Amino acid sequence: MFYQIIQYIKFLLKSTNQHGVHSPFVYNLVSKCFYNNKNYDAYKSLLNYKKTLLKNKTKIKVTDFGVGSHVLKQNQRLISAMTKNAGTTYKRAKLLYRLVGYFEFENILELGTSLGVATHAMHLANPKANITTIEGCPNISEFTKKNFKDYKLKNINLINDNFNDAIKNLEPNTYDLIFFDGNHQKEATLHYFETLLQTANNNSVFVFDDIYWSKGMTEAWKTIKQHPKVTVTIDTFFWGFVFFRKEQAKEDFVVRV
Repeated sequence: MFYQIIQYIKFLLKSTNQHGVHSPFVYNLVSKCFYNNKNYDAYKSLLNYKKTLLKNKTKIKVTDFGVGSHVLKQNQRLISAMTKNAGTTYKRAKLLYRLVGYFEFENILELGTSLGVATHAMHLANPKANITTIEGCPNISEFTKKNFKDYKLKNINLINDNFNDAIKNLEPNTYDLIFFDGNHQKEATLHYFETLLQTANNNSVFVFDDIYWSKGMTEAWKTIKQHPKVTVTIDTFFWGFVFFRKEQAKEDFVVRV
């Protein structure tokens, strides 16, 4: 936690808003998507989904394949506690909703379904999008799959498997968006990035969660930024955005959201 506080102070000192961005592509993304204050009707559905989870006192046994939670250490966990301490926040879920709507993503891959808050947000933004989401824990997977069914969310393929095996068994595809929200370890993150690079096209977007989770995750983020196929990156502290647009000059942005 101390590491994150220090990194956040550094982030605040070097970050900017849309007025400090000189790339038209990034300026439009920040001003029209990141800073879009419109109150979409879908936000109500998203908030209700989150509130229902926060009230759920079901206890399930959790299997962590990554580094787990900074807060929740026990294997038996309440759905409500998981939603509060480890799930995608309402603010970030809204940003993910806007991102999918802004780019009109059609093929989406998510590493780390958890309780489906982020998945739900992406689905609401484009109900016709094909979403493949991978969850390692069998009990979380079973719980969330039932939730998707109860909420009548379609075009979502939830795979219960560890990330390595699931990625290897994915059908050949190109993804418009890949949301990396699972194993927060340097080596694993870089492995998933390198493996899934082959699924990216010129307009694909990779989003990495918790790039300042640990020193190792920050090192992974720095390595990803330097990759020759990566052109534009945006650091928002909690998420790192990666773009592969060949028409863009290689540039890194640090933006407050």
